[in-house]
Amino acid sequence: MNIINLITFMLTFAQPAMAAVSFDSAGTGDLKGLIADIDVPAAAAAPVSYRTGNKIIFGEDDRVEYFQAPEGFREAADSVVSLWKSPFVHREGDSGPYTLALDTYGRQYNLCPGVRFAEQPVGAVCSGALVGEDLVLTAGHCVKDENACKNTKFVFGFGVKGEGEAAPGQVPESDVYGCAEIVKRDWTNYTVSHNAGPQQTIYGDDFALVRLDRKVTGRKPLAVARDGGIKKGDAVMTMGHPSGLPLKISTYATVVKPVAGDDRFFLTNLDSFGGNSGGPVFNAATGLIEGVLVRGDADSFLRTFDGCNIFHVKPQNAGAGVSVNKLDKVLDLIPELPL
Repeated sequence: MNIINLITFMLTFAQPAMAAVSFDSAGTGDLKGLIADIDVPAAAAAPVSYRTGNKIIFGEDDRVEYFQAPEGFREAADSVVSLWKSPFVHREGDSGPYTLALDTYGRQYNLCPGVRFAEQPVGAVCSGALVGEDLVLTAGHCVKDENACKNTKFVFGFGVKGEGEAAPGQVPESDVYGCAEIVKRDWTNYTVSHNAGPQQTIYGDDFALVRLDRKVTGRKPLAVARDGGIKKGDAVMTMGHPSGLPLKISTYATVVKPVAGDDRFFLTNLDSFGGNSGGPVFNAATGLIEGVLVRGDADSFLRTFDGCNIFHVKPQNAGAGVSVNKLDKVLDLIPELPL
């Protein structure tokens, strides 16, 4: 089913997160209006909303698991990939399944009791999207050079596939890919100081297009937007691996500031974390990828009086915004797909 037709949302999702609602409505195979029917898991109803990485939660924690999403979301999520350091994806011999080296989210980040997803495994370092039969779009800071890319494994299918299930600790050989080359990459930040005053960082591009070691089977490339028309108020969503967790789908977000033609990125209030870096950000009205999530709003955790961490939470319309890198400098290298 065409992802453009599948991910068309009602702009009502720009409102603060709703009370528990259900995906079980007519037309669950068609995403038109389904953003208003997302079943926010019970954990999100806790007194405090939580979050991780170098990014934060805006309003309620609206993220859902792979299995909780309608078919159209899952079809798109199948083409989202997790990036791992090669030593953490290993196997005995030259064939057979790979074993993922995993830690527990709560232990790794010293999370307080009751923090959402604390019992889940973590291990991925970044996210990406399949945009060609052997091409992955991600953030430039996720693959800093050819050597780093060669020491990265690209793992599809790291997600929670059913109620009560755990994310896989082993993945088939067909879901694990290596890096053949970096097709194009940029990660440009400038530090400036006026008249010996305080230093300021000016952020530029942060993207990478990676060619995998072979063509991806069983998964469809995702289409990217080519008109550069994203603007303030547009509804957006992302999919990826916050803090290295199994795949999460983050919705209920918009572009929060005006976007000039020469801006290198646009700002959103997406719920996202460090491991979301490199993940695709979709225009909710078209289903097309508008950019790559690259930079957060603030420190992800807050330390409590008990010495453990909770997620940093801001009101839905507060803060500087989560940065999404535009794609115009790499569009000519991404194959055009039938829409």
